[in-house]
Amino acid sequence: MTRGYIKMYDPYKKFGFIVSEDDDELYFSESDIQPKFRNATLREGLKVGFDFKREQRGDRAVNVRILG
Repeated sequence: MTRGYIKMYDPYKKFGFIVSEDDDELYFSESDIQPKFRNATLREGLKVGFDFKREQRGDRAVNVRILG
């Protein structure tokens, strides 16, 4: 599990970006959030854990979970 924080999340468009501990920026969408955290209020600076998936457009955060 990689750790980071939410840099930006748009609740209307249901996507955002996470900055990892290594200062990499990763895209994520609502479908990448683990089901038990989908109803949580996501905000800038919120600490999260996640896995990443390599895609053609760049790395993507998946299995996103709230740490605190």
